[in-house]
Amino acid sequence: MSNIMPLIRNETIKMVKKKRLYIIFIVLAVLVPMFTYAQMKSAENNRDKFGGDWRLELQQAITDNQNSLGSDRVPEEYKKYRTVYIQQMQYYLENDVNPKEPNGVTFTREFMNNAVGLFIPLLIMAIASDLVSGERTTGTIKMLLTRPVKRWKVLLSKLVTLLMFVSIIVVSAYVICYAISGVVFGYKGFGMPIFTGFKIVGTDVDMSGVHAVEQWLYLLMQAGLIWFVSVIVAVLAFMVSVLVRSTAASIVIMMAALIAGTILTSMAASWNSAKYLFMVNLQLPDYLSGGLPPIEGMNLGFSLIVLSVWGIASLVVSFLVFTKRDILN
Repeated sequence: MSNIMPLIRNETIKMVKKKRLYIIFIVLAVLVPMFTYAQMKSAENNRDKFGGDWRLELQQAITDNQNSLGSDRVPEEYKKYRTVYIQQMQYYLENDVNPKEPNGVTFTREFMNNAVGLFIPLLIMAIASDLVSGERTTGTIKMLLTRPVKRWKVLLSKLVTLLMFVSIIVVSAYVICYAISGVVFGYKGFGMPIFTGFKIVGTDVDMSGVHAVEQWLYLLMQAGLIWFVSVIVAVLAFMVSVLVRSTAASIVIMMAALIAGTILTSMAASWNSAKYLFMVNLQLPDYLSGGLPPIEGMNLGFSLIVLSVWGIASLVVSFLVFTKRDILN
């Protein structure tokens, strides 16, 4: 184990020197203010329209969704989502809790909830897709493998480094969101109650297990799930990086898979087998908030198992290929 630490240190230095890493932080620093500004304008419009009465605003949202259920132009799948949404918002209204109280913590929670399906995986993919293929393209992998170190240790050092930077990116996304949105909405909101434990049965919502948790605790649970999703995406991109020689091909493969996942999530309700695809199971935080799963029968335990199987299989393939294949030629 002692001779792997210099390898990890070496990989960390190489990662820190990559411009791509800093571009990720720049993207976050540019996009978050844009979303914050859009959210601020939306909050101002609603304040002017409803006089700052969040109950009136929430009731209007419930009424609008109820009216849309009778429209033939709304697809049946969207009607299911809206039916579940109506029941949950009525629960918040009956318990006198504003689910969208404007503050930096709520903005961060909502932003990360929406980002976990595609935005965060794309950021993770940016640093994971060239870890091995990039060195094969430049030829530096040959110098690395000629050193008296076993191949699996070389690959393990890259994997450990990748997981460290995945954690840094997830934490940075939370910090940047909270720091920037807090300037506009304020930094309070950690103690605000959030309901969790909604159980979806068809299009009905079972409220028997619903309970309130403070928003800071909800944020911690959400962050844990997003970190898990990020790790799975990272090891999948890591495997593709081992399998293909070209960095461009590696990035295109992962990008296509992730974008296909966002399309399938909204279209795969009638394709039951799609629930075993990793990209259909990335929206883990939706289970916390009680969102309708993309395919009936999916739940948090199922998605965790599916993602774990994909992650373990990716690691097995990566180490087998890297240690057995002739990479030097």
